[in-house]
Amino acid sequence: MAVPKKRTGHSAQGHRRSNWKATRPTTTKCPNCGATVLTHTVCTECGTYKGQPVSLKDKAIAPKAAVEAPKKSAKKEKAEKVEKVEEVKEVKTEEVKVEEPKAEEVKTEETSETEEK
Repeated sequence: MAVPKKRTGHSAQGHRRSNWKATRPTTTKCPNCGATVLTHTVCTECGTYKGQPVSLKDKAIAPKAAVEAPKKSAKKEKAEKVEKVEEVKEVKTEEVKVEEPKAEEVKTEETSETEEK
């Protein structure tokens, strides 16, 4: 067996190992429940793979669930999200408007105190 004549230095060792890189596992969203899942694996939240139930118990229940809740199109879901965001923005602006009179009341109280002195 070959034995190195001299010890490898830290720099040479580091240059050799420079290509050892850890990569992040790729993830996707479950089409059934929307949870983040590793690709090509069963969803841990709802137990489905590619939209199909995996266990035998779920397969017996799945046709009933499919009839009860039809899937919405992606465009309708995006439109609903935009509407929700707009509603939240409107609520926030209303809250800000309510806070403004409080600041004026504080100023009038301060002026009335200084006038009394």
